[in-house]
Amino acid sequence: MTLDRKALTRQYKETPRTAGVALAKNLANGKCFLFAGVDIAALVNRHRAQLKLGGHPNKVLQGDWNALGADQFAFEVVDTLPVPETADVDQRDDVAALEALWLEKLAPFEPAGYNRAPRPRG
Repeated sequence: MTLDRKALTRQYKETPRTAGVALAKNLANGKCFLFAGVDIAALVNRHRAQLKLGGHPNKVLQGDWNALGADQFAFEVVDTLPVPETADVDQRDDVAALEALWLEKLAPFEPAGYNRAPRPRG
């Protein structure tokens, strides 16, 4: 039995996603780019695809990718949140808090990393 397009779309939207924090690490110099999202697997794929296609928004990371090649980079999920029972749970605040913890722990900010330093508030 094949599912029609609407059923497949509904099934996809109702499937809970794993939220978390990941990084792209430059194996040549140890610099990393930390990122987080509510569907971390999709976000890892997006960053990898943007780099492969030459359109990543972080130009320094893109430049190193172009110069060193894909084999000098590793993608790693460093932390995840528990998967919710249903897909309608909004985990954005939890993801932001988890990302802040990892940014504080790793401090992957330029020039030692690829993340931009946070702007001072006030």
